[in-house]
Amino acid sequence: MPARLWRMLVPLVLATMASQSLLVVLSPTIVAIAADLGAPVATVGQARSVTALVSVLASLYLTARADHLPVRALLRWGSVLALVACGLVASASSVPLFLLAHMVVGLAFAPLLSGGFAGLAAFGPADRPWATGYVAGANALAWIVVNPLAAALTATVSWRAALAVPAAVAVAALLTSGAAASARPGLVGASLWEPLRVTPARRWIGSEVTAFAGWTCLLTFAGAFFMEEVGVPQSTVGWVLAAGAAAYLLASGRAGKLAARVPLRHLVWGSALVMATLIPLLLGTLRAPVPAVVAFCAVAMAAGVRTPASAGLALLQLPEHPGVMAAARTAATQTGYLVGAVIGGVVIAGPGWRALGVVLAVVMVASAWLVRRIHEVATIP
Repeated sequence: MPARLWRMLVPLVLATMASQSLLVVLSPTIVAIAADLGAPVATVGQARSVTALVSVLASLYLTARADHLPVRALLRWGSVLALVACGLVASASSVPLFLLAHMVVGLAFAPLLSGGFAGLAAFGPADRPWATGYVAGANALAWIVVNPLAAALTATVSWRAALAVPAAVAVAALLTSGAAASARPGLVGASLWEPLRVTPARRWIGSEVTAFAGWTCLLTFAGAFFMEEVGVPQSTVGWVLAAGAAAYLLASGRAGKLAARVPLRHLVWGSALVMATLIPLLLGTLRAPVPAVVAFCAVAMAAGVRTPASAGLALLQLPEHPGVMAAARTAATQTGYLVGAVIGGVVIAGPGWRALGVVLAVVMVASAWLVRRIHEVATIP
């Protein structure tokens, strides 16, 4: 690929990685935070819900103004807000202040993720699948890089020092943001409700919320499943989750080659059906460590194909308003996270893991059904 395209891609990857780093850093630090602030782990974990809710609201705000916001501005504001958020979280002396600081995390998350995906519209149709695979893979890269570094700093220094890791990624995103390019906006600006007014865009949003509810539900409770049901030691669970992230990254990095041969819509619904087949097998049947880990990595690889293909499909629904669809995607994914967390908590506390596998299979089939009803556009202006 030409060096010009790599220069355009790097800030998008770093911005997406920075957005995910703000979330990932909570996982290896949550126990230490709870002990330091004298609160239950479950209470500290509500910081993630605060972040999701604020990021959804911020994404709705960005949707109404996306046509007037250059990608560079989104990345710069998001990076600055991320640095402020890291400082506020690291200096929090009580649970209320800690949760309030995560409101700023949500404000930073929305422009970083929205800008990262909106910038993909500046790539030509031939190069966009390649770029989308790398940007989507940045989510997994954050798990692979940030998790161990934050865990090491928490063990050797403190959980507050661990916030330096997402802050460093935000600095890198800020320094490279000038190379990001914006697509030419439409002649007529889109309103807040434009993605819901256009039938294919509305179906895509429904599919994305549904798919992320299923996928993030599995991610949220995967650690507990491997410890409680499979018998994987707590010290090893982190490596299992990292293996899943690596599988996701491997698949997303090659999704562009698949998109050159297979229509995006087919990739999205096909990979969703693969996930619908594997998840109940994992949660309902497999209890030996090796087969369970292999199945988890296979689900992650299917998600690594589905996510960039779905992101590319989103830009086709409102081709003249890529920023609007990017902001709508951020809102959809975070809404899916909240729905998935609720589904998982209720089902695990009631019928249990096998029932959760069936429920998530139904969720992924519903997502695939919605995507099949979207008509893929052949070209993008």
